Amino acid sequence: GQVECVLEQQVELASEISVVLGRNQAGDMYCFPVVENRHRHGILHQSIAPARIETALADSAQAAARRIADKLEFVGVLAVEFFVTAKGELLVNEMAPRTHNSGHYTLDACVTSQFEQQVRMVCDLPFGEVRQHTPVVMVNLLGELWGSEQPDWSVLMASPNTKLHLYGKKTARRGRKMGHFCVMNPDLDAAFAEAERLFADLEAAMGQQKS
Repeated sequence: GQVECVLEQQVELASEISVVLGRNQAGDMYCFPVVENRHRHGILHQSIAPARIETALADSAQAAARRIADKLEFVGVLAVEFFVTAKGELLVNEMAPRTHNSGHYTLDACVTSQFEQQVRMVCDLPFGEVRQHTPVVMVNLLGELWGSEQPDWSVLMASPNTKLHLYGKKTARRGRKMGHFCVMNPDLDAAFAEAERLFADLEAAMGQQKS
């Protein structure tokens, strides 16, 4: 017999980015700086802000996210993920009508966090400033880093420009987001290198704990 199929062209992807914005009841909105996302095993691993993309592309992503929020008549914090193709095109990947994992960097690197902005929007309060005051790399902490005990947080505490956030979840399991840390540095490349080193040290400490 015949089976109906939907055929889609394979798309070569260069990266993924997110736009997190707040929109109030009057339709006004402000976008946080565009963030670049990197994944491991299909789960968000790092968010890098500002995203390492051309300004024009970041502006286009924010404009698209604004149009989506307007069409939905959305109130609150909205996150829109985009794939960036090898040709520099934007494809919407996901929309999250809430605070979002890729916006966690705002806790430490922006004047107002996405969480405060959410409260401001739903309570019809004035916007908090969305300005980013330092480059940052956010790294997720998943359950596989936990052994019989919590990870050795002294690895992170030894880094003076690093902030650790734990979510208070009692049970750790593989793939579960247990927390995150943010590395701030005026030099984004230096922040990225430090985040990579710290995560590698956490993994090494976890391996020693399990051996």
